[in-house]
Amino acid sequence: TGPVSSECLGKLLRITLSAEYFEDKYLSFAIVDQSGIAWELDEAMASQCGYTVTYSNWSNIEFRASALSCHSRLEKDVFTVTIQIKASHTPDMKNAATLLKSASCHYGPWSPRELVCESNYMEVSVRKEVPQAVKDFIQDEPEDWTPTFPEAKAAEASIWQIVFHQPEEKKAFLVSDAWSAGYGLNTTDTRVLLRIPYNAEQIQLIEDQGITFSAVRSSIFYKQRWMILMVDTSVACPVDGVDYANETVTWTVPKYIQLLSAGATGFKDVLVEAGVDLQKLSAKEMASRKYVLSNDLNAITMKIPIGAEGGYYKTSVSDGQHGAKYTINLFLEHQWEDNKWGLTKHTIIKEIETPFQQVELAITNNSNLSARLMNVTVGTFLPDVELVNLTIEGVTVAVPEAVQHGCLIYEIRHANGSKAYVMQVPFDATSIKKEYMREDMRAYTLNITLTFITHPRSETFTVPVIAVSTVKDAVLPSARGFCDGRNLHLIITRGNVDQNWLPFISDWHLTPEAAQKYNYSLRDNGSHLAISVPFLSSHVNYEGFHTSGIKASLHLTLKDGITLANRRDFSISCRFPPSELIQCLPSGTVVITAVKPVGIADLDTSLLVLRDRQCKPSLVTEKTATFKFNVNTCGTNRKFNSTTMTYENDVLYFRPGNDTPVYQLKFACLYAIKQTLDVQYESKKNPPPSIKPGFGSLALSLKIFKDKSYSDPYQESEYPVVKYLREALYFEVELLQPEDVRLQLNLDDCWATNTQSQDSLPQWPILINGCENSEDSYRTVFHEVNYSSRVKFPQHLKRFEVRMFTFVQGTTLLQE
Repeated sequence: TGPVSSECLGKLLRITLSAEYFEDKYLSFAIVDQSGIAWELDEAMASQCGYTVTYSNWSNIEFRASALSCHSRLEKDVFTVTIQIKASHTPDMKNAATLLKSASCHYGPWSPRELVCESNYMEVSVRKEVPQAVKDFIQDEPEDWTPTFPEAKAAEASIWQIVFHQPEEKKAFLVSDAWSAGYGLNTTDTRVLLRIPYNAEQIQLIEDQGITFSAVRSSIFYKQRWMILMVDTSVACPVDGVDYANETVTWTVPKYIQLLSAGATGFKDVLVEAGVDLQKLSAKEMASRKYVLSNDLNAITMKIPIGAEGGYYKTSVSDGQHGAKYTINLFLEHQWEDNKWGLTKHTIIKEIETPFQQVELAITNNSNLSARLMNVTVGTFLPDVELVNLTIEGVTVAVPEAVQHGCLIYEIRHANGSKAYVMQVPFDATSIKKEYMREDMRAYTLNITLTFITHPRSETFTVPVIAVSTVKDAVLPSARGFCDGRNLHLIITRGNVDQNWLPFISDWHLTPEAAQKYNYSLRDNGSHLAISVPFLSSHVNYEGFHTSGIKASLHLTLKDGITLANRRDFSISCRFPPSELIQCLPSGTVVITAVKPVGIADLDTSLLVLRDRQCKPSLVTEKTATFKFNVNTCGTNRKFNSTTMTYENDVLYFRPGNDTPVYQLKFACLYAIKQTLDVQYESKKNPPPSIKPGFGSLALSLKIFKDKSYSDPYQESEYPVVKYLREALYFEVELLQPEDVRLQLNLDDCWATNTQSQDSLPQWPILINGCENSEDSYRTVFHEVNYSSRVKFPQHLKRFEVRMFTFVQGTTLLQE
């Protein structure tokens, strides 16, 4: 059949354009007359000249032409129509492909009066030899002739004037004026024709048997030889009469309406036929489709089950919701006889569309867990729907670009023309949200909004797609802990669910800045999180006081970074010797640190006292209180035996108004009574210190750190480091070998080049003789190095901060 096919349907020609061929193309139509001139077709010309362009089954484009259309070529019982079709990919119709289609159709004999109700116009054609109007009919009253007779005598043998009869007045148009007003008039050797668009000014809405008709009452005057003749060219077409009930469409058309039957009697039905898409159906065919056609005394009725063969569903959108309407293109042909016209043929073409009905769309998750692939099917859709774009994480992308976001989309077409869309997204794609559920379960969520468009109406609607798959692949973080002489250490091995979990001690968020404030150590390299907390600190819990030691515990919680829900708890407990709390100095000074036990929540460490309540702590934290006093003060008791002298005291806590302590920490210092020390003394004048040059092997390292905490250096995989101008770079130079406490690292000169060669030019000095460059706009800043678990010899390290700069020559960058 090709892209264009034609079909003859009585006195109509239908040309169908294939949707598949003309998909995604802009079209224009022109009618080619007998002289080869192409007349571009628009809506006004179509309704005036007898052409119709509409969409049939989904997106097929249908062109229809009346046998008496403006540029039809009539020869005996054949009419020929030639159309020019242009198709382009752009609305300006540039580079359009042109297709010429000519078709001829045989047509049968004409009835004395033929009425056609097309979708965009009404048409009436009348045989010229009809008798003059009945005397008593209002349209044929003598005054219709009076003002027109002088001009009519001088006119040629053709249509000369049309008179429209309104309830208030009669309005006459010359042919040229009628054409300018959008009416179509024509005459052949045997017929007079009037064509009226539905939006014409002279149209009246009348009612007959409760059904509304679009109607025009008119008379046409024409001259034939020496006679001036007038014919009734009234026409009426039903605009409603359709009901929807019990899943059935009911179409009712009254017969012999007053406007078309004025002055006539003796009505007799000759033929009632109906069909779909201008194809007549036999009684057997109608029965097989469960159509019901009834012809009563006053009306013809058709009943069609919604969804029946011959119609089709098309997609519809209402308030952004997806739905469907059942559409069927019916036509009815009613022929009757009367004593005025003889035979009248009334053909009505009626496109019926049921009300909007919302349709829920199925979203099916067929994810392949073993392949770690999200597989979601959306649909089924009718063929008139197209997926145009999708929104992923707030970003809208066209369908071909979705693959760049890890989303593969393809279309599935079914045998009945319907379709579905399949989306495949790997679990590890950035568009998939991963969430820890419980135990070893993770939820993978795909949240995408699809945008669709309908053809040909270009209505849009969206479908949110949320698909969740749970997989047993969660790896939770684990931990190990240990203690050394002064610190509690906790090392957490990251899993695959805790990338956004945050470390908390109680309700205190442990950030690098907070850790530095309390002199804690916090290191995170992505795979491990290491935390070191001193034994005496505000976030350590103390319990189990014994002479053998004190139990100290550190509790750490990993919380969800968004909801702050507790996800995982870790703790480390160690027993520290009492010597960590007390110092007995040879001078007789005692330094004792009392800690707050977990069992006394209301204990205020600032209110701790010694036996002499005037002796208060010299240093207080939330968990500790430190006293410093002489053994001969603060109520200290002294005991002797043969070898030692013992000093005893208590740290006490009294609740206000109560003389009974709720907390008591006993402590004692023992001093030897007799002790002999051998001291060797030699008087010698020490030479002044001197530095002698020498040679040896030194191992040095130069690193760049991410911030001034100097806890996280850049790894090899992160080089080259990208920074903006004036952003800080944190350098650390370390002496690795030898590990000699007597050595101290000093920096002399440091300079930058724009290549990897240290001798290349240009150069810029950063340090000169160990000092910052005074010519720098942003001078180098030195940072102090303190002892920590990583830094055993602070004198072996130098740290300094340099602002990012670039080399220029004049106003030109030498290297970006």
